[in-house]
Amino acid sequence: MANPVLVEVLRGAIVESAHRGAVSVFDGDGKPVWEIGDTARPVFPRSAVKAVQALPLVESGAADAYGFGNRELALACASHSGEPAHVELARAMLAKVGLDESALECGAHWPSDHDAEIALARSGASPNALHNNCSGKHSGFLCTCVHSGLDHRGYVKAGHKVQEMVRDAMQSVTGAIHGVEERAIDGCSIPTYAVPLKSFALGFARMATGNGFGPDRAKAAKRLLSACMAEPFFVAGTNRADVALMEAAPGRIFAKGGAEGVHCAAIPELGLGIALKCDDGAGRAGGAIVATVLARLLHADETLSARLLELANEAIESRIGAKVGALRPTAAIG
Repeated sequence: MANPVLVEVLRGAIVESAHRGAVSVFDGDGKPVWEIGDTARPVFPRSAVKAVQALPLVESGAADAYGFGNRELALACASHSGEPAHVELARAMLAKVGLDESALECGAHWPSDHDAEIALARSGASPNALHNNCSGKHSGFLCTCVHSGLDHRGYVKAGHKVQEMVRDAMQSVTGAIHGVEERAIDGCSIPTYAVPLKSFALGFARMATGNGFGPDRAKAAKRLLSACMAEPFFVAGTNRADVALMEAAPGRIFAKGGAEGVHCAAIPELGLGIALKCDDGAGRAGGAIVATVLARLLHADETLSARLLELANEAIESRIGAKVGALRPTAAIG
């Protein structure tokens, strides 16, 4: 089954490129609401599911033991830009358990935020693991380890207890088997599992509603999504798409992108979860698709829907700032 073209890229009035993909929307009762393309095809969710991966941090009692509020929980769900506020908050989380960046096993890379990257380079310093976009998530893993009395060394390995906790949470929330056959290694060195795209839509509908969860998990899921919506900067960073989506409707939209054109989202007031995958892995298309889907689902709020469609139809500019084209979602999601 060939997935339809969901986004066209215009230069002038001419289509220069096109992005195919699939979209799944589920409600908390496990019913499909809207599906486009092959939603049964297994995909790696990459960083789009960090809110689910953060469940053990809350459920173990670690978040409460260390006094974590919305910012810390948002960072634990984040793919941050490596800006100073992100780095310092990750550092502070580790300090709560007597650790520093040397305990992180996610690797180092330069900040993705241009200003932060330039400032770091001008200072003569090199990036460390705190600058890794996943350092908040990994700090959460380390805090869970220390609180639970686990040896944190090797915490990224599939056989480590904290990764078993994460896998069990992912499997329970999505309803899909996360076994050895589905497993590979993510960019930050933890296990990632390829399961049907629609499983992630169902999972985020459950995260938004608590349906199918016991009271503790329902409370933890609500707490994590609420933290992300309250502190979107700490989920991503300056001028990032997920921040724009969540700031468009404070407290009403959760959105989290991942590598290779994956996006997950939730609309708690409607009890809906969303998952999408761009076939070519293009993040720019993923942002346009999720904004369009959110606009359609929230059509009753005309002002919000219009703002989301503005985000979906992002302008393409020349080096001098002139508009030379745009992203255009197609009728397949219109």
